[in-house]
Amino acid sequence: MKTVTLVLAAGLLLGAVGSAEAYSLFAWGANNFGQTNVPAGLRKVSAVAVGTGGHVLALKEDGTVAAWGYNNDGQTAVPSGLNSVKVITAGVYNSVAVKTDGTVVVWGFHPFGQLQVPAGLSNVTAVAAGYGQVLALQGDGTLVGWGRNDYGEIAIPKGLTGVVAIAAGGAHSVALKSDGTVVAWGWDSEGQASVPPNLKGVRAVAAGQVHTLALKD
Repeated sequence: MKTVTLVLAAGLLLGAVGSAEAYSLFAWGANNFGQTNVPAGLRKVSAVAVGTGGHVLALKEDGTVAAWGYNNDGQTAVPSGLNSVKVITAGVYNSVAVKTDGTVVVWGFHPFGQLQVPAGLSNVTAVAAGYGQVLALQGDGTLVGWGRNDYGEIAIPKGLTGVVAIAAGGAHSVALKSDGTVVAWGWDSEGQASVPPNLKGVRAVAAGQVHTLALKD
């Protein structure tokens, strides 16, 4: 028996348990939108993502995506024929998938243009979605952003390179560089985009609505 990553958002806790060949999901907590109603028979899950609005995505080992929970804005309406997916993420009311060819597919709520993936975007290795912004990390360590920019959340700092991981909060964005340092920008009402002085040795980052976390070595 082996347990893998837990994901917590919007009062929902998700986990996966089982053999490496047949992970199944379990969930508990808030269920006002059916977000803990894991589809019967869902197996061979390799990754999960939770939108803070109340929807859930599961990436299966065959490259297809299952979704459930809040769907008033189409965030669980997985595009027909979507396959060969390698990465998933969930924003507040939208969903994002990266395919094995490095292209990006977005669906759901898009009042800020989140579904308008930049033309020619490719070689994407990771994505992050916040309330209205989407970030894509490319294989060369650079970022591309689109969607909401009211607080500068997609105003990627000039010359930012060497990025290895990204996170998107409510209206701020975070990048982890290969040297273990962190860069953040966007809404800073609670200091969520003010990286602590001398922060280094970081290996992972995460962003909430108005806070940011860094995991150190």
